[in-house]
Amino acid sequence: MQGEQRAVRARISGMVQGVSYRVWARREAERLGVTGWVRNEPDGSVTALIAGTETAVDAMIDRLWQGPRGALVSAVETEEVAEDAPADFSIVA
Repeated sequence: MQGEQRAVRARISGMVQGVSYRVWARREAERLGVTGWVRNEPDGSVTALIAGTETAVDAMIDRLWQGPRGALVSAVETEEVAEDAPADFSIVA
């Protein structure tokens, strides 16, 4: 990957659990070439770490708003982080 690298932590709220959001997010991340992880939170939200080129991370954030069929995303809050991402994109507990 070329270009400026960045890492973002995103908190996705709405109807995002029980709709395969994490599986969908992993598939989208792999398509875009970003790394990181995604997990369900006890409050019903989903958190993701997304790392890659500026363009790929921005594209993934845009896709987080869509989600899979059945999801109803009400908010995507992001913050830049100085965190090392894994070499791939995984679903974590």
